[in-house]
Amino acid sequence: MVFKRVLGSLGVGGPVVDTVLDRQPVRPGGVVRGQVRLRGGGRACDIEHLALELVARVEAGHGGEERAGGVVFDRLRLSGGFRLDTREHRDIPFTLHIPWGTPLTELSGQPLGVVLGIRIELASAGAKDHGDPEELIVRPLPVQEAVLGALGRLGFGLIAADLRLGHSAGTGQTLPFHQEIELTPAPRYIHDMNELALTLLTGPDGMEVVLEADKRGRPFSGASSPGGSSSGGSSSGGSFPGPSSPGERLPGGPAALGRHTVSHEGLEHRDWTAEVDSWIQALIAARTAHTPRAGAIISDITAGTAAGTAGGMVAAGLGDALGNLGGLGDLDGLDGLDGLKGLEGLRDLRDAGHEEADQG
Repeated sequence: MVFKRVLGSLGVGGPVVDTVLDRQPVRPGGVVRGQVRLRGGGRACDIEHLALELVARVEAGHGGEERAGGVVFDRLRLSGGFRLDTREHRDIPFTLHIPWGTPLTELSGQPLGVVLGIRIELASAGAKDHGDPEELIVRPLPVQEAVLGALGRLGFGLIAADLRLGHSAGTGQTLPFHQEIELTPAPRYIHDMNELALTLLTGPDGMEVVLEADKRGRPFSGASSPGGSSSGGSSSGGSFPGPSSPGERLPGGPAALGRHTVSHEGLEHRDWTAEVDSWIQALIAARTAHTPRAGAIISDITAGTAAGTAGGMVAAGLGDALGNLGGLGDLDGLDGLDGLKGLEGLRDLRDAGHEEADQG
């Protein structure tokens, strides 16, 4: 075991510490168990307090830079003052409850690029130092898997999963940041949106789902998914595509928001593919109804009324989600992309209408 020196400010001979976690991944709302192992240095040391901190690397905002040192989003005090004698070995076990709103770091074994960690804070002689964070792996809850699996079967593909500093308006968010999962549109919706942004905020009673269409323009390389289904059929492949390749940027459109609430209970009694598809259709309808004065359109549709509950489909696992979220980085095979050129004709019709109105 290699111990990590914490109190470097105390100089040579200070105590060293290591945080050892159980290696099982955790889910939002779960617990992490482990122990802090302290080893006395060449001289005795009075420890003022010992604490654990949950930290995350978070962007300052859209396109913002990563905040140096990360953001502390939970803290557990392990002990008050005590004396650590020369060469003394002391192990302190702990159980750390993970907040419900903790973001996901992994889907079906594949990392999302989100960095979370548990680090020790040790104070002595008026100085505080932090150990190197121990990586924390967070996997989805069943309700998150259900929604992600449905999006995968519909043909949406992953672009990125970032942490954004700030509050997601109109939600019960409890942490100082939220996770935004950015998705390429499913083939059947390629003409209706440039990008879908998804935020999943879990709590003890259920989950808030926030969908936003056309939040930003998406780099478009003219590629398409090989043999993608337009109606939620299964596709092969078990990995996420990489970020969209540089190229022409699809024109941005008015943003539309959809908010839905789902419960942790009864997941197996709902047709998640149909239900999530109804959310997307409502989102597109809201975007279509958008006017320059309207701002973002809010579609408050509760999950219980968005679709029937008699479908009987078992909530999808992440294997299904990955099998369908993969493969959309290449868009060459989509029929009808040439039809995008016809939008120029629509612009001409619009301009002609303005001229007639002016003459009238």
